[in-house]
Amino acid sequence: MKSSIRLLLALLMVTLVAGGIYVYNTVMGGGVPLQLANRFVEIPTGSTFDEVTKVLKNQGIIHNEKVFRAVATRMEYPRTPMRSGRFEVKPGWSVIQLVRHLRSGPQAPVELVLTNERMVENVAAKAARFIEPDSLAILSLLQDEAYIQNLGYNRHHLMTLFIPNTYQVFWNITPQQFVERMQKEHDAFWNKNNRLQKAEALGMTPAEVYTLASIVEKETNQNVEKARIAGVYLNRLRIGMRLQADPTAVFATRDFETRRVTEYHLKFDSPYNTYMYAGLPPGPIAMSSIASIDAVLNPEQHDYIFFCAIGDESGLHAFAKTLAEHNQNVARYVRNLRERGLR
Repeated sequence: MKSSIRLLLALLMVTLVAGGIYVYNTVMGGGVPLQLANRFVEIPTGSTFDEVTKVLKNQGIIHNEKVFRAVATRMEYPRTPMRSGRFEVKPGWSVIQLVRHLRSGPQAPVELVLTNERMVENVAAKAARFIEPDSLAILSLLQDEAYIQNLGYNRHHLMTLFIPNTYQVFWNITPQQFVERMQKEHDAFWNKNNRLQKAEALGMTPAEVYTLASIVEKETNQNVEKARIAGVYLNRLRIGMRLQADPTAVFATRDFETRRVTEYHLKFDSPYNTYMYAGLPPGPIAMSSIASIDAVLNPEQHDYIFFCAIGDESGLHAFAKTLAEHNQNVARYVRNLRERGLR
């Protein structure tokens, strides 16, 4: 009889130990696999607990849904709605560690990259690649005239809000928060390196500087000559000469795929066409790089009023003070293209 009791107690002890080991391995350790295809999980805004569980399961972050649900309920993780965001999950985490992190741990920011966008539609589409809101939600806000006027912009120079750079933001940022962040970055940019003072010295607003910089941006990819090109356009503005910038004629027609600027572009009636209208266009023709903005703010001092591409593989331009010199440069440009078999 005593032997039977001892055997029964021994079996019970083995069962308890085995159960304890199982609970420890599934709850306290090893809840998250050691190998994860993607260590970042995105929980959409407004998700239910069931939807979060499905996301975690589909991504292979949890393999025992029952244990996860039990632990999550015990830790009071389920709520309506669930906490949203992008979170980094560490391989080998216990279920408790996973739940604790999703419930109250820090979000993992994303790097939102804005460069070379032509119009606000392109900005919205680019931003939507990195954050939760879709491009339509972002664009809808950017096209809300009352909203953008309250920010101090209009539809023509709204593009000046965006300074190309890489920004760390939370994935679940709202469209309003995104725009507010861009406004903050815009103001910080202009308050650095005496940029506001330099714009004032030119007799220009930051929006006008940005607008001219967008033309410089589209004229050359070579930072080394941007200050010189900026000087050309500032000289033209000073003497009342039309800017006659090919990129503005292209923007006016929205013929962005064209390889050549033709008479159609040059005579297209639009306030953005600087062949047709004097002064700056109503707003930027593209997002301007920081290099182009600073080139306008720090222009090269010279007497050039003409420039054209050299036509070789350097991508640089030739500059002239007189029309006669400019015509010689144009002839060289055509000759270089013919020698390269491009004309």
